[in-house]
Amino acid sequence: MSKFKMHVLVCGGTGCHASQSELLLENLKTIVADKGLDNDVQVIATGCFGFCEKGPIVKIIPDNTFYTQVTPGDAREIIEEHLIKGRKVHRLLYVDPENKEQVEDSKHMGFYKKQLRIALRNCGFIDPENIDEYISRDGYEALVKCLTEMKPQEVIDILKKSGLRGRGGGGFPTGTKLEITSKSVSDIKYVVCNADEGDPGAFMDRSILEGDPHSVIEAMAISGYCIGSTKGLVYIRAEYPLAINRLKTAIKQAREYGLLGENIFGTDFSFDIELRYGAGAFVCGEETALIHSMEGNRGEPTFKPPFPSVEGYLGKPTNVNNVETLANIPVIINQGPEWFASIGTEKSKGTKVFALAGKINNVGLIEVPMGTTLREVIYEIGGGIKDGKKFKAVQTGGPSGGCLTEKHLDTPIDYDNLLANGSMMGSGGMIVMDEDDCMVSVAKFYLDFTVEESCGKCSPCRIGNKRLYEILDKITQGKGTREDIDRLRNLSTVIKDTSLCGLGQTSPNPVLSTIDNFWDEYIEHVTDKKCRSGQCKALLQYVIEPENCVGCTACARNCPVNAIAGERKGIHVIDQEACIKCGACLEKCKFNAVFIK
Repeated sequence: MSKFKMHVLVCGGTGCHASQSELLLENLKTIVADKGLDNDVQVIATGCFGFCEKGPIVKIIPDNTFYTQVTPGDAREIIEEHLIKGRKVHRLLYVDPENKEQVEDSKHMGFYKKQLRIALRNCGFIDPENIDEYISRDGYEALVKCLTEMKPQEVIDILKKSGLRGRGGGGFPTGTKLEITSKSVSDIKYVVCNADEGDPGAFMDRSILEGDPHSVIEAMAISGYCIGSTKGLVYIRAEYPLAINRLKTAIKQAREYGLLGENIFGTDFSFDIELRYGAGAFVCGEETALIHSMEGNRGEPTFKPPFPSVEGYLGKPTNVNNVETLANIPVIINQGPEWFASIGTEKSKGTKVFALAGKINNVGLIEVPMGTTLREVIYEIGGGIKDGKKFKAVQTGGPSGGCLTEKHLDTPIDYDNLLANGSMMGSGGMIVMDEDDCMVSVAKFYLDFTVEESCGKCSPCRIGNKRLYEILDKITQGKGTREDIDRLRNLSTVIKDTSLCGLGQTSPNPVLSTIDNFWDEYIEHVTDKKCRSGQCKALLQYVIEPENCVGCTACARNCPVNAIAGERKGIHVIDQEACIKCGACLEKCKFNAVFIK
């Protein structure tokens, strides 16, 4: 039991670090010491609370008061008013956007109400750099149970019975993958944690490693016991410095406690972990490309079979799972497979972590039971669309996912339903778009990303995606035709069917899903040469309304290319051939004479 009467939890995730949460933490600690509260109050840096839109966050325990958007300058008021005088700082409390009422406890916030945190169970609750806090929340109990009470196959059977599937995108049954690796005959085997998180807007794995690194270490040791491995490798991108530092600290502590190393818990099982760094290549999220990168080779995928479970790192059987998948393993061992299998849907058990981003009020990291609908995520947890705009689409599955529309809002989120509707689960990116987004431009944006990230090994991906991008660029420039849309469809099908790895096989998804769901926008672009969202500059026309023009010359004086002609106090006209669509005339006109046609 803690000796402290109160705990002040400060979000220490990367997002809040960018908003000076480190300085906030130091200010809180300094003031607590100055006030002589050291024996009663403990200030702790935790991992991500998830509610990134409202960070930095400070939570007071035991009364669960939840302060949002806290600055370093707020530290003294929190200590003096709340901790000493017992008066809550109301200006820092969360305000519900619907009823405008202040909410003191996070349990009553819409953002958290429908969440079920399993993989994120310790993020925002413990100091990730203190192994004792992890142990106090059942940490390493699962490893003890596996090593002292169970045989490797019994552990594998539990994971198979739980229905846990890979959270990295493929959705392959975790227990089955472990079983295949365990049956592969070799003198050396490896456990690999895939922490190469490359989707735009995704930060699920990073946040788990920053907030609960020991859960991944424990899971890797359990996996090693299952397959007969003594060596674990974490492949993590080098631009995750905070996650790397906390992981290093956790590994060092685990070794000091005898939880990694030789003869763990006095058994004949030995296991240790090393880090391997990636340079940020998206394709290295694919397991064979990842393995080649760890071997010091080009990060290129290879044709399967053989699968890594049979022939992986250095030609040895290798079990590869991503961070979120591993984070589920200890709690499944502790709570039982039936408990985990009771959550979710028939074929998609448990929960899924999503990085909710884009045009949504509550940007953040969420974890919901499989089967939760898109509507619940976007409107109840996410708080709806920013600025009262109309919802247009949501892309799930990162750059390789599809764009779903209003008709899909009641779709339960699981592996099969998303695939059936032209998208995918992926690793958990979820980007929301509103009425101001052009879906042709969105498809072009993601193709630009996949073209850049393609390893170039196979022609369909290397050349085909480049051709897709060029056609989309042609359409957004107002030079497209109806035949170009047909070419997009046909080429996308060929790329999906013939590419070597998952990057190429899924990269056309944004194109196909936007054509299927926003056909009218494509037609407008190629037939009417119009972009209804005003995002394709080449299709815009800035026009001066003669009735409103007073001849003030503000538009002409601010046009960088002298495309506007007219005398003072006379009607002005924009030369469409010379206009570069910069919008300066619209910005400077005070008489509403300039508009976009």
